Amino acid sequence: MQNRENLSPSRREFLKVSTTTAVASTLIPISSNSQNETSQLPALKGRIKQSVSRWCYSKIPLPEFCSAVKAMGLVGIDLLDPNEWQVVKEHGLVCTMANGPGSIEKGWNDPKNHKQLIENSEKRLREIAQAGWQNMIVFSGNRGKINDNEGLENCVNGLKEIMPLAEELKVNVIMELLNSKRDHKNYMCDHTAWGVELVKRVGSPRLKLLYDIYHMQIMEGDIIQTLTDNIQYIGHIHTGGVPGRGDIDETQELNYRRICEALVELGYQGYVAHEFVPRKPDPLESLKRAVEICDV
Repeated sequence: MQNRENLSPSRREFLKVSTTTAVASTLIPISSNSQNETSQLPALKGRIKQSVSRWCYSKIPLPEFCSAVKAMGLVGIDLLDPNEWQVVKEHGLVCTMANGPGSIEKGWNDPKNHKQLIENSEKRLREIAQAGWQNMIVFSGNRGKINDNEGLENCVNGLKEIMPLAEELKVNVIMELLNSKRDHKNYMCDHTAWGVELVKRVGSPRLKLLYDIYHMQIMEGDIIQTLTDNIQYIGHIHTGGVPGRGDIDETQELNYRRICEALVELGYQGYVAHEFVPRKPDPLESLKRAVEICDV
């Protein structure tokens, strides 16, 4: 039997094909049933501010997706470029995480990337602030021949160059934790302890971690206790079912309702963005179920 996780698509794979398939792909229609059901949803409790990553629903035209997301009670959409921001605004949503400079593989752990990353960061930070958004994503990069201690110091030195501007503009720079076991081989920021040490050494209130529950369950588990111990360093959260990055329902091993209850108990004020690949025939049904589970 094939391992289901090995078959799961990653964000990197979606981004690689998105440009070439944007025109050719068949659009997923929003069924009338989906529209009626989402419009009839009761108001959410709102103790968890829920969002969703755009790439997981990339075949749905953005305006239609925004309408569906708004009807479900979500507050925004993750991982958008500037050319998508106006559509989100027109639907009364926010970009809860803006795409930042660089790539997952070529990040701040290599000084060779710093000049370009700093230039791109300064431009994007100003764009984000002008739009009224709060968060910009960044990545450590892959290890290559760089060891973790050296890479940590390189990240510190590079990020310190942009944090004064981030502080001035009141924009959060969010370093994502990813698994290096299955989806992002050799990625450096693959354990919470490494990420926390980075935030401590940079020493800016505007640098936080993106704690991706799917990725960290694969790498280290112990999700609720890790959140409890490190909540002050976490500025954003992603969901995803394990194994396989599928729906966050009873088909996977994590109890997302309890995780969200713990986040409320911890006083977490950031966003929880759904970043799973929907398995149901109607992908919006998968998202609606996730919203219900996390509305604690």
